Amino acid sequence: MTMEMRRLGSSGLQVSAFGFGTMTFGGSGLQAAVGTVQVDEARRLIDLCLEAGVNLIDTADGYSQGRSEEILGEALKGRRDDVILATKVHSRMGPGANDIGQSRYHIIKGCEASLKRLQTDYIDLYQCHGWDPHAPIDETLRALDDLVRSGKVRYIGCSNYSAWHLMKSLAVSERMNLERFISQQVYYSLVARELENELVPLALDQGIGGIIWSPLSGGFLSGKFRRGQAGPEDSRRVKRGSDPGTIDEEQGFDILDVLEEVAQSHNATIAQAALNWLLQKPGVTSILIGARREEQLADNLKAATWKMSPEEVARLDEVSAVPLIYPYWHQQKNNARFQKP
Repeated sequence: MTMEMRRLGSSGLQVSAFGFGTMTFGGSGLQAAVGTVQVDEARRLIDLCLEAGVNLIDTADGYSQGRSEEILGEALKGRRDDVILATKVHSRMGPGANDIGQSRYHIIKGCEASLKRLQTDYIDLYQCHGWDPHAPIDETLRALDDLVRSGKVRYIGCSNYSAWHLMKSLAVSERMNLERFISQQVYYSLVARELENELVPLALDQGIGGIIWSPLSGGFLSGKFRRGQAGPEDSRRVKRGSDPGTIDEEQGFDILDVLEEVAQSHNATIAQAALNWLLQKPGVTSILIGARREEQLADNLKAATWKMSPEEVARLDEVSAVPLIYPYWHQQKNNARFQKP
């Protein structure tokens, strides 16, 4: 299996088209329904990833209150330098008023704690795990810039920012000559295409790499859920409801019908087809796949071994299309006026 490498945004960093997400590691609190992977199984899953050419591994301090980072640190012993290690800061990590968010206090403290849990002295990609409406963005960026200058962090990114939050951050970095976000970690799939309105155009214009979380939309696009059939009781979607996001299930089932046809033509699974569609989309650098079991991970990784045709991409684009909201429908009409008659 040959894994494609892609440059992350305008940086020189190369990451694999598929990355490995470790929310399934640990299994406490809100993450209990996602997975309960412990150290031995984590090692086996990482073995599969490395054998397939995956070099990006992503976690967060908030995943099982740091337990995911601890397990990942143990599982990476002896091969830390083989991966691009990404983690995040923002989540509440204690009862104190300053144990959450993106103040200088919490970012510096959070980074030191993540380094200890991950058993490393540097983080390749350190990401803000959401927007903090209370911390001034220049304070956040100065703290991140200091971490890069100290050698504890190599690159910085953000996650779950709106377009104006991200653009404001980039403007502040430029104005103050601070380290710049090179990536955004965002929710994107055939049943969640909202980011195509602003975040994707912004990323293409500003050189921001796209790292995709929940590409199967909480398992809805895995092939386990079909019209008129009950989903498996042990699935994340059944345990946690429709999270993440809200899905138009009728349209979703129409999408699954087309995915099944495309998958069959490539001797692939529905999940592979859903992932392969994402690989073809602008603004997508790396797609994070997570797994509770080895067979899940092995199946998803096979999506890197074939390529959907432009006609198949167009079919899925059409069946998954959503009505444009203002001002995008107006812009579409206006742009049409500039087309040659």
